[in-house]
Amino acid sequence: MPEDPPSRTDSRERPDNADANTPRYTRDELIAELGIESDFAEKAWNAFGFVRRSADDKVATESDVAALRMFAASSGAMPESTQIAMARAIGQTMSRLADWQADQLREIADDPDIPWTLEQMSAALGQVQQLIWRRHMALALERHADHSADEQFDLIVGFADIVGYTSLSRRIDLDDLESLLGSFEDDTFDVVVDHGGRVVKTLGDAVMFTFDDAHAAAAAAIRIHELSENDHLPPLRVGLARGPVLTRLGDVFGEPVNIASRLAGSARPGTTLIDDTTAEEIGADDRFYLKSMPSLRVRGYKHLKARVLEPHRDGPLND
Repeated sequence: MPEDPPSRTDSRERPDNADANTPRYTRDELIAELGIESDFAEKAWNAFGFVRRSADDKVATESDVAALRMFAASSGAMPESTQIAMARAIGQTMSRLADWQADQLREIADDPDIPWTLEQMSAALGQVQQLIWRRHMALALERHADHSADEQFDLIVGFADIVGYTSLSRRIDLDDLESLLGSFEDDTFDVVVDHGGRVVKTLGDAVMFTFDDAHAAAAAAIRIHELSENDHLPPLRVGLARGPVLTRLGDVFGEPVNIASRLAGSARPGTTLIDDTTAEEIGADDRFYLKSMPSLRVRGYKHLKARVLEPHRDGPLND
């Protein structure tokens, strides 16, 4: 993108009272209005998840153009590869969300007692979505006030997954599978957030999360196993590992991610495995009991040391 895209005067009539939120630009008209290079525009459009072809559909509003022009003007501070990666992350997230929301809205619209049209409900949902996004953005900016977009942090990384998911998915119908996954994801999310952690992403039968504090992460892991009792979920297994990670585009990367994943995959049903660093941090906490075990031989690690985390029989968690 050029650092200072020229402001163009469109030959089309623009009435003074034109609604800034009414789509007025096709994709090609939007590219021309912004003055960006066509090659980059094709890459970005594709990264957002749209077909690379011209169309007569009006897709962009005056408000969209104003927002996109701001980013186009500041593109010198962001490499093209980062811009495309960001576009891809946004596109993939929005595509999955929209597919799920469209299914839900169509089910609601089929109810004869619902007084709203599909278009009205879609518009309302979009407004709610903006509200939720603004709040999350404000919180994210607070968390990252002293850090760059790509930054190293020392975090506890955790994975929780459903034991025997593959065979289970073959035995139950799709409605029951959807209900099971929904309960697992929602309730695991609640446990992690209630203990001060952050859910990074869900992976179908697994949830990845992070914590700053090892004690909170350990307490959350124990509570996660209780979901199998309270919500009739299958047995779960959890892995926790501490270390430096890179946060990028909402995701987390680094060796602790690999180790936590290997630990979760090696844990017995209903148990949590933690690495030595996490074990040292919580060793004096009387809420937990740490059980020694032989080193693990897993993909990428021939001698991975781990401990089994359990609630202490006489600790506060069992009062």
